[in-house]
Amino acid sequence: MPLALLALAVGAFGIGTTEFVIMGLLPEIAADYGVTIPTAGLLVTGYALGVVIGAPVLTVLGNKVSRKRMLMVLMGLFVLGNVVSALAPSFGMMLAGRVVASLAHGSFFGIGSVVAAGLVAPDKKAGAIATMFTGLTVANIVGVPLGTFIGQAVGWRTTFAIVAALGVVGLFGIARLVPAMPRPEGARLRGELTAFRNPQVLLAMAMTVLGFGGVFAAITYIAPMMTEVTGYSDGAVTWLLVLFGVGMFLGNLLGGRYADRALMPMLYGTLGGLAVVLALFPVFAHSKVLAALAILLVGALGFATVPPLQKRVLDQAHGAPTLASAVNIGAFNLGNALAAWLGGLVIAAGFGLTSPNWVGAVLAAAALGLAFLSAALERRTPAVDAATAADAAVRTPVLH
Repeated sequence: MPLALLALAVGAFGIGTTEFVIMGLLPEIAADYGVTIPTAGLLVTGYALGVVIGAPVLTVLGNKVSRKRMLMVLMGLFVLGNVVSALAPSFGMMLAGRVVASLAHGSFFGIGSVVAAGLVAPDKKAGAIATMFTGLTVANIVGVPLGTFIGQAVGWRTTFAIVAALGVVGLFGIARLVPAMPRPEGARLRGELTAFRNPQVLLAMAMTVLGFGGVFAAITYIAPMMTEVTGYSDGAVTWLLVLFGVGMFLGNLLGGRYADRALMPMLYGTLGGLAVVLALFPVFAHSKVLAALAILLVGALGFATVPPLQKRVLDQAHGAPTLASAVNIGAFNLGNALAAWLGGLVIAAGFGLTSPNWVGAVLAAAALGLAFLSAALERRTPAVDAATAADAAVRTPVLH
């Protein structure tokens, strides 16, 4: 594997750390700025909405410059946003820094995947892309818990300063190690937009929003829930986040392995299991052992949906997958924003720190319902698809 993949993995590690570390530091940030926990939860919502906006917009703009230069610009935005967050004198400025950092998220993974695949032989493309995404999974096992520990021990501003430094390392790594790659040719916005006419693409994205939203409903407020309800110490939140990261890692492996074999059954099982675990989490939260188990399962079941959902979008987008893929990454974060906001509402309404789990259970169940609807629609249109394929075969010349 080329060393350039290491630079991409470092960037992915930094992005993954800054996205998820906020959950372990919400109580400290809220206390520092004198705001409530639900208000501090807007830092999660703001980041997620920034990804939703930044993914399609910057992906389209990225078609006008070389991929290497675009990756460098994205890492520059990431560094700037984390520096602003580390130095922010007010909560509003902190929120602005989070949004700036988030703009790089979706496009970095979208463009970075294309670059990673282009660095290796055709039979090694999947491994190259997986190497880059290893940075994201390792961030949730190492970066997020370590960042939480540093933030609680030294101060949360130090955590964001370290993440900004990681971004600088990734930026210089991309500048030195990633070879110059030409600007993509033939990519037209009108052609990419045609993918969104397919109801199956829209259903897959809706499943992404609701399914992954269920995960964030629970995890956004995990620190106050574990300390004030379950009875864990502040320091234990670090190890609970490690557990969540391990669940993510295992779930990602599981989803990636079986998405090609039985995509829809995989979604039925993971979304259904996620809804059940989230529904039981308010009860489990009163036991340290069961709460830890629930955190592991939420991470595993939630992230087991990622490969099949992403593959579902790519499969249904046919010949115009680039923008659809980037928008689906934004859809994951739209679910994050929706869940964090709804979770804050139910807490502020007085339903308690465990109530966001019920929100998550409803979201996951709704995603499961859409999965069944999508499959039913697909079963009703095979004849149309076959006729279309036959017509295309007649009109397509055979090359010898």
